Amino acid sequence: MNRFDYIIIGAGSAGCVLAKRLTESGKDRVLLLEAGGSDRSPLIQVPLGYGLTYADPKYNWMYMAEPDPAMNHRALYWPRGKVLGGSSSLNAMVYMRGQEGDFDDWRDAGNPGWAWDDVLPYFKKSEDHCWGASEHHGAGGELHVSDFADQVHPLCERFLKAGDALGFQRTADFNGPTKEGFGLWQMTIRKGLRESTAKTFLRSAMKRANLTVITHAMVRRVVIEGHRATGVECLIDGVLQSFGAAKEVIVSAGAVNSPQLLQVSGIGDAAHLRQHGVPVLHHLPRVGQGLQDHLAVSYFFKSKVPTLNNTLGPWYGKLWAGLRYAWDRKGPLGMSVNQAGAFVRSRPELARPNLHLYFNPISYTAGSAPIGKRFQLQNPDPFAAFLISFNTCRPTSRGSVLIQSPDPLAKPRIQTNFLTTEHDRQDIMDGSRMLRRIAATAPLAEVISEEHLPGAQVQSEEAIFADFGQRAGSVYHASCTCAMGPDPMGSVVDARLRVHGIAGLRVIDASVFPAVTSGNTNAPTIMVAEKGADMVLQDNR
Repeated sequence: MNRFDYIIIGAGSAGCVLAKRLTESGKDRVLLLEAGGSDRSPLIQVPLGYGLTYADPKYNWMYMAEPDPAMNHRALYWPRGKVLGGSSSLNAMVYMRGQEGDFDDWRDAGNPGWAWDDVLPYFKKSEDHCWGASEHHGAGGELHVSDFADQVHPLCERFLKAGDALGFQRTADFNGPTKEGFGLWQMTIRKGLRESTAKTFLRSAMKRANLTVITHAMVRRVVIEGHRATGVECLIDGVLQSFGAAKEVIVSAGAVNSPQLLQVSGIGDAAHLRQHGVPVLHHLPRVGQGLQDHLAVSYFFKSKVPTLNNTLGPWYGKLWAGLRYAWDRKGPLGMSVNQAGAFVRSRPELARPNLHLYFNPISYTAGSAPIGKRFQLQNPDPFAAFLISFNTCRPTSRGSVLIQSPDPLAKPRIQTNFLTTEHDRQDIMDGSRMLRRIAATAPLAEVISEEHLPGAQVQSEEAIFADFGQRAGSVYHASCTCAMGPDPMGSVVDARLRVHGIAGLRVIDASVFPAVTSGNTNAPTIMVAEKGADMVLQDNR
């Protein structure tokens, strides 16, 4: 058996950060195992390429959730990264930490050390912000964060001015002192190229002699001996191999694969494990429970002025965008289509924002539908249009990720349970009204010819919910399936991310969130990895 000090399972948003930090001393031998392959493809490095990797099984687990009653019994598509960098190699690159209260809530749930003031230094540690170091931002870190105010589509300013007209404040920095209001997104892009954690953290660490990275390595189970994790078994090129861990095994496989791996290793709800023929090594009933995600719907508006549809729809527009990108790595291919948005309170009595809004100067109602078992986001609509989306910031509905087989290669059952609380249903109505208020406000209203979807005929509460159930989908912010907390019967890991009842085993990724953050989850996942790495090193001194 090959022995290492640490074994990290999953080279995603968290795993790449851990590999970098745990090898910095040069003393510890670290093994990083990734089920996917290389991230060198231009589809990953060119920012707008995520419209193609969205449906490519070479880079994507391409999960499907179970049919959900709230979604008109539809089975929603759940893309997850299966490549170096994980979902940070496939996402829309928006850098968003979340509201300060999100992390104070984590602390108040029984997790000391996770309040906003505790986690801000870890956000700053990894950051290389284009504006330089400040009270709110870091400089010189691995992850470059860019401002695209000079490149966004002109329609974004109309969206922002509509917010002004409605009395909402404008913020220049959603990650700065004012996290509420209308503004432009910052993105993890450097000089026109995606800043995944594979590129920013792992690439330099791979030059170190004490780091071993193995791709196309499918971990079958964590080896547990006497309530201690001692190693892993995995398939590499069809051959079963074993690796030992002298100090710790760290599971960083994401909100779907981390709970799945624990369960097939014998850690989970005892009755469920026995039902599927898995020997029970440790009864931990919350493994795979508590799943949270952001659920969004888009309203599409036909435009009287050109949008990115006019640019990226025709063949000659694609050619122009390609030539522009080749010239200076700018233009539509060099950034995300998620360009502007807002965090707002739909009701004045709320203590903090409950709605996360997105403005994209493009529409793709025809290209986002399923084609067999494949999905595509490749071609915009053949007419000028744009979209505004919303999701509730802090949903209270909870789902689960549970194995259906002892075979780790079999996909788990993802049960979303969307809109099972009155809180979430209220936000759906508020969000629909908010989008239409914005669209009806000048100067944005001046360029709208009609509401394309869902259409002006959809007005009643019943009709709005029916449309939401037919068209809404995941924003791909899966989290909370191995949540941290003080009670082994109510959580999976403690505040130091150690699996309750199993020595030498941690989970460090978005699955440990006690509750999903208000915004995009990539930046908080990187923060969790930074803080988790410090905990690992402190506890093993």
